[in-house]
Amino acid sequence: MTEQTSQTPLQTEVKATFKRIWVVILGVVAVAIFFLWPILSNSPVDYANVEDHYKYGSIGSEQVNGVPYWIWKVLPDVFPDKLPGKGYDSLGFIHEPGKDLPVGFSKRRVFLDRVGLNCAVCHTGTLRETPQSEHQVIAAMPANVVNLQGYIKFVSEVALDSRFTASRMLPEIEKISGGLNPIQKLIYQYIAIPLTRDALIRQGNQLSFLNKQPNWGPGRVDTFNPYKAIQFHFPMDKLREDELIGTSDFPSVWNQKPREGLQLHWDGNNKSVDERNKSAALGAGVTPTTIDLKRLKRLADWLWELPPPVYPYKVNETLAATGERLFENNCASCHAFGHPKIGKVVPIQEIATDRHRLDSYTYETLSNQNTLYAGYPWRFSHFRKTNGYANAPLDGVWLRAPYLHNGSVPNLRDLLEKPENRPKKFYRGDDVFDQEKVGFVSNVAEESGKKYFEFDTTLPGNSNSGHVYGTELSSEAKNALVEYMKKL
Repeated sequence: MTEQTSQTPLQTEVKATFKRIWVVILGVVAVAIFFLWPILSNSPVDYANVEDHYKYGSIGSEQVNGVPYWIWKVLPDVFPDKLPGKGYDSLGFIHEPGKDLPVGFSKRRVFLDRVGLNCAVCHTGTLRETPQSEHQVIAAMPANVVNLQGYIKFVSEVALDSRFTASRMLPEIEKISGGLNPIQKLIYQYIAIPLTRDALIRQGNQLSFLNKQPNWGPGRVDTFNPYKAIQFHFPMDKLREDELIGTSDFPSVWNQKPREGLQLHWDGNNKSVDERNKSAALGAGVTPTTIDLKRLKRLADWLWELPPPVYPYKVNETLAATGERLFENNCASCHAFGHPKIGKVVPIQEIATDRHRLDSYTYETLSNQNTLYAGYPWRFSHFRKTNGYANAPLDGVWLRAPYLHNGSVPNLRDLLEKPENRPKKFYRGDDVFDQEKVGFVSNVAEESGKKYFEFDTTLPGNSNSGHVYGTELSSEAKNALVEYMKKL
């Protein structure tokens, strides 16, 4: 019997019908992939240049705490009345030419493009030689002009505003986006905008204790109290008043290799650079499950031996030579690498600086913190409660003003004066460099319509007392010491 090879007309039609059905199915799948793949994928924006990666690359903060990109972009347009000036730049965020986001903001696609924070938001600053000079952006220095508390309050306040609705925000998004596709529009209208508003309201409630603190001003942050509220859900309204203020200056993060094993953070509560990095990442919005270890390591490797910037202005070498001898005799034992007291904690009774930051880090905080990353090999284990502040290395100290842990002394020359002779009030946020006193100009209240922040040392957490080392030197010796410290 021969094999049947011919097909009846019915069989041919059935086969053709199935073929058309598969073509339709494949077409639908292709269209779905085209529209849904950008939504369903989880991919950060990467940068080939490591410094660009530091400034704009993701460390994982977008995955849980990120704000959908187009919502984030239109907030200043919808709520201009809630900012001190035009756009995010009015909060001190640094916007480099040709860049979509300010320094310290990253983008990652998690269903939608989302915006989060990274290390550079707290550790990149600007410098000008004169008021007419261009701003020079310097990575790894303290974020001297960024008003992070202002940003937190802004995103908290807009979420409570009646304008935070799809009907109000979608037209603004359409204007600047060039048009969302139909699926994206539905997601923004019914999911992204309502859920973002809820999340920002919830975060604002958790951080409402900030309203009980004196304003931080630019260049400062409360490191551990937001931790307590967001990571550990502490009842912030029941904490002691002296525990609720932990405001301190942003530090520099260059030259990390020689810091390994020193007591890190202002109060010296950890000796591990790696744990300190992961702890800082949590502060930027990552969680133990979303931290991007690969990209965080890339940054850590770069910072490991990144040198501090060299002082760019003229130095009086004769005066500096005298200052070098004074530094060796008066400062090096505590503040130079390789010396016995470097990175060691000085008891608060001796250092006598403002103790609020020290008291804000409690044993309860410590106990909770050492549970973070439980189940992973990198679970925290190095945090300790101390009784004072750590002697910090002074590499690149010329670029780290204002001084003391809480940024309460505007320049190095004033730091060498007795506390009663240091400025009681000064202005923060100006990035014009004071080459004589070594710090940023602090006696200008306003420039070209921009108002700088008045720092009041009489407010809780802002005291400029203590650290009286070197205050007994002659005026000439102090000048020489400051001249030498320009070279550190």
